[in-house]
Amino acid sequence: MPKTPEQWLEEAAPEKKEAIFKLFLGYAPGVGKTYNMLSEGIRRASRGENIVVGLVETHGRKGIADLAARLENVPRRELNYKGAFFQEMDVDGILARKPQVALVDELAHTNVEGSKHRKRYDDVLELLNAGIDVLSTVNVQHIESLTPLVQQITGVPVRETVPDWVMQRATEVVLVDLTPEALQTRMRRGDIYPLERAERALGHFFRPANLISLRELALQQVARAVDRSLELHLRKEGVDHAAAVRESIGVCTSSNPAAQYLIARAARMAQRIEADLYVIYVDIGLDESPEDQRTLEQNIVFGERLGAKVIRVKGKKVAEEVAKVVREHRITQVVFGRSAQSGWRRYLYLSAIHKFLRDAPPVDVHIVTQEVK
Repeated sequence: MPKTPEQWLEEAAPEKKEAIFKLFLGYAPGVGKTYNMLSEGIRRASRGENIVVGLVETHGRKGIADLAARLENVPRRELNYKGAFFQEMDVDGILARKPQVALVDELAHTNVEGSKHRKRYDDVLELLNAGIDVLSTVNVQHIESLTPLVQQITGVPVRETVPDWVMQRATEVVLVDLTPEALQTRMRRGDIYPLERAERALGHFFRPANLISLRELALQQVARAVDRSLELHLRKEGVDHAAAVRESIGVCTSSNPAAQYLIARAARMAQRIEADLYVIYVDIGLDESPEDQRTLEQNIVFGERLGAKVIRVKGKKVAEEVAKVVREHRITQVVFGRSAQSGWRRYLYLSAIHKFLRDAPPVDVHIVTQEVK
């Protein structure tokens, strides 16, 4: 049967490619993420690409404002919230404009109530789904699985986060790097914050030890992105270099709020070795109160947002049930938390670990000290 003209056109049309999501990653404010994003946008526009600025936060920095002015800016939406006016990115305006590439700053930003989406990364995902390439920026402390560790390092709570699965959607991650010494010099010149805020910041978040630790986290994040990219290319070329059985990590959770630190730690371990992650909860009838149920659900949702598969089981003894889960799902490594430090609680804890080791198949066990709440 001869093909219709529509069938011929469909076969002849070039295959639609997935929109590119390029992310400029930094380890702290002021390293140059927005500058690098805008500079690339200007270079691409000079080559004839259709580029718009969806949203750039200048924070009063003249150099950034001057760069942004060299590109077409889609007007922002103005929203009235509780009597105050806020400006957010106009997603529908960008979609109507139909650019090839949109520049969207500060991926972790939470939009004001009344916006189309709650989070800016949701705005970005809508643009990507519409076939628009996106260049965006984020700091490492906003990556959800790292926020408990960042708070432990810096003592500063992180309120706005980006789920790890959004980070993994990025086609390319570019590290915008700067030595801690150079970053502190920028701070002292007033290039990042006004001078009246600079000294206070240098004595808190911008302390050398903090910056070095955050820089290391950013380097690790980019290294994992490179590994994922290599894995993807090898698969496309039909090369199978995975000689070993795939690793999988199980982490035991409870209603203790400190369990989120444990889950985040296990998630980072899983990311480093490209392992599957399981969050295991054994219901032995101790988490019946509304408060316990609330914190338990928060911990479960936290694990899901980090890409974990959640396994809930009921039983009388945690050790026995975890051993069954490990055997059934062929988990190769298990992470337990340690909060009991002395006395009979420590005895019971060690006894449970011994019972697990007796009942479980061969498995690596990691015991992580977690903060007692």
